[in-house]
Amino acid sequence: MSSVDWTVLTLTLLGVIGYGVYKSKGEKNLNHYFKSSNSLPWYLILLSIMGTQASAITFLSAPGQAYTDGMRFVQYYFGLPLAMVVLCITFVPIFHKLKVFTAYEFLEQRFDLNTRSLSSVLFLVQRGLSTGISIYAPSIILSSLLGWNIYLTNALMGGLLIIYTVTGGARAVAYTQMQQIIVVTVGMVLSGYMVVKLLPDEIGFTDALNISGGLGKLNVIETHIDVSDPEWWKDKYNLWSGLIGGFFLALSYFGTDQSQVGRYLTAKSVRESRMGLLMNGLVKVPMQFSILLIGALLFTFYLHFNSPVFFNKKQIEKVYQSEYASEFKQNEALFDSINRVKKLQVQHLLKARQKGKTEEVKSLKAALGRSEESAEACRTNAKNLIKKSDALADTNDTNYIFLYFVLNNLPKGLIGLLIAMIFLAAWGSIAAALNSLASTSIIDIYKRIWVKDQTEHHYYLASKWITFFWGVFSILVAMFASKLGSLIEAVNVLGSLFYGTILGIFMVAFYMKKIQGKAVFRAAILSEVLIILIYVIDVISFLWLNVIGCLLVMGLSFAIQNIQQKLPVKQT
Repeated sequence: MSSVDWTVLTLTLLGVIGYGVYKSKGEKNLNHYFKSSNSLPWYLILLSIMGTQASAITFLSAPGQAYTDGMRFVQYYFGLPLAMVVLCITFVPIFHKLKVFTAYEFLEQRFDLNTRSLSSVLFLVQRGLSTGISIYAPSIILSSLLGWNIYLTNALMGGLLIIYTVTGGARAVAYTQMQQIIVVTVGMVLSGYMVVKLLPDEIGFTDALNISGGLGKLNVIETHIDVSDPEWWKDKYNLWSGLIGGFFLALSYFGTDQSQVGRYLTAKSVRESRMGLLMNGLVKVPMQFSILLIGALLFTFYLHFNSPVFFNKKQIEKVYQSEYASEFKQNEALFDSINRVKKLQVQHLLKARQKGKTEEVKSLKAALGRSEESAEACRTNAKNLIKKSDALADTNDTNYIFLYFVLNNLPKGLIGLLIAMIFLAAWGSIAAALNSLASTSIIDIYKRIWVKDQTEHHYYLASKWITFFWGVFSILVAMFASKLGSLIEAVNVLGSLFYGTILGIFMVAFYMKKIQGKAVFRAAILSEVLIILIYVIDVISFLWLNVIGCLLVMGLSFAIQNIQQKLPVKQT
């Protein structure tokens, strides 16, 4: 990057963080540190919720996801608006009425301490691992920019986040997320504009969409149903898994995950929380659609400006130093020649469409499709050679596609702004996660079980130390994140392993009034074991795990409760 880009990047990051820490000043107690003294309006709640969702993974990985697999990932969010309505009716008023710090406090009042502790531990494990993945995403950027070892950049990125989060608490998180979302929105609009602007003059926005759509990159909605086909159940993204599985996932994420519950518990009132959640339901799907659309447009862009055979330059450099260098370069040359052919085919396709030659358009689309298959074969061969040269290499370059475009095609200043955008998105979501990990650890475990009846100041200081602990834990997880492939997919798969079980516990609490603590506790443990087994044997798409987990807890709780009631009572 140029000095202009570094200046823009540095000033943007320092300005946002400084503002957040300044706004976080106030009383040094748990209510202020975790709930911002219940003082935030709905628009800050909205921005904080969106900022927690929209991590660097979203902006770094989602365009690459669309580039490689099309836009069908957007269906993952189709159940979210309905989930927001259910939350506003059921979850939000209960949490506010009880004045809880965490969602899991409610479970002790409804069931018992064991159920509360189990739900807290499930959340802590899931969110701690997910936060490590979130730290890895911006570390990729630092590594690419500076040529540093990824382990060093993980430590640096996580270290900065620890200082920022320990210092500010929930209020700093909320106010910095407001600034972050503004910068992120501006950055994504500019990047989408630049993708289209940098296309050849004869190709407009509509042409770019037609080309990417013709090659399957605008596959927004998949409506096919075949419940008798095992492969249909394993399809990750279609309308039905999005609506049903996505609904259960969103209901659990926003209703039982403290990283989100903690955002709307800072609101002034129930109304402010509801407004923030409902607006999030309206905004999130269009926002995600737009981000994925950038990836589809990038696909058209690289039909005209040669893409590399592999987007992670560091891995290519390693192959150049190996015995497979000659073979890899031959493969690159073949890939470049195919790219030149594709460019000509696109030019002929546009001319044929302008002249209304329908049959010629069909023929050229078919030829372009065959060329794309040949290019994919070269990419596959490149990945195989990378793996041969380094058995530990990460051969999934999805997370580098958008970053490659930014670093190699955008003008000075804008590169710095877009890199700042990705950093800010990362910091917003990670800071919220660390804050929620600390609040759950303190309120549900430390204060409730380990160290009771201490002063408010003691728990306030302990909160900072526990925030520090979770920051270090997340950095350690980030060290192992390079093998997870598409980060946006990995973090959602991880969540789906736990969210169904946690949601099931809450659904029993709300709607199955006769079920008691022992039954739901045993049902939750058994359900979690079954969910992990189902995932390991790989018989169904991860989104359905949210549905299965929730229904398992509800069904098993009912069965166990009935069995317990029929068992003879032991005489003492």
